[in-house]
Amino acid sequence: MKTALIQFTAGDDADANLKVLRGMIREAADAGATFVLTPEVSNVLSSSRRHQERILQDEADDPFLRSMQDEAAALGIWLLLGSLALKSGDADGRFANRSFLITPTGEITARYDKIHMFDVEIDENESYRESAAYRPGDKAVVAETPFGKIGLTICYDMRFPHLYRALAKDGATIITVPAAFSPVTGKAHWESLLRARAIENGVFILAPAQCGQNGPKRATHGHSLVVSPWGKVLADGGDAPGITMVDLDLADVEQSRKRVPSLGHDREFEGP
Repeated sequence: MKTALIQFTAGDDADANLKVLRGMIREAADAGATFVLTPEVSNVLSSSRRHQERILQDEADDPFLRSMQDEAAALGIWLLLGSLALKSGDADGRFANRSFLITPTGEITARYDKIHMFDVEIDENESYRESAAYRPGDKAVVAETPFGKIGLTICYDMRFPHLYRALAKDGATIITVPAAFSPVTGKAHWESLLRARAIENGVFILAPAQCGQNGPKRATHGHSLVVSPWGKVLADGGDAPGITMVDLDLADVEQSRKRVPSLGHDREFEGP
């Protein structure tokens, strides 16, 4: 299955982001990709809550999402819209960080709201409190496709291995990890965490990422990764915008799980 991971530098202009993304998706499809993935918050990456309140839409009214559905249908591809920032209708005004899996006919077959919020203070110059702007989801999601089950996660989720275990236990052979990862933690942990999640569960990890300087106060790590079920990095998108193409052999999942069948060796135990 020829797969394409889109890596680009989203800013706070949704129309500009859409134009760039549409062109890259078409380029990937022209190169033969049948499954294309975009990064986290592909529509708007902004540090201004006021700007987000002004431009973000509810899912039902969002033109970015509609355009991506039309694009998937026109190109006849599976599209993982890594995530969109959307209004959620919550009383406290917080947004949703929502991933969408779109079929080749343009239908939304699965949606997932990011469960784990990135509330960290990396150093005196870099801190985040994602939960102030986004409300966390509370449901893990596995989607059925003709080429296997896909587990949906987003960015900071990768630090919570029990989520990935649950997705693999439910039959996921591919787990998607769209991200807008911090350069500091990205350099230290990005590849290690993604390889660990692949190895532990015998799954392909597909992690399309934001890259570059997204705004005056925000930069992202890049290095979109494809990791095999055996933990091998099959492709690394580097730190510049571009398209990372990989032809996945889904038989590798069964082979890896036969070699080390740890997915079937979980045991119940009492807590410490």
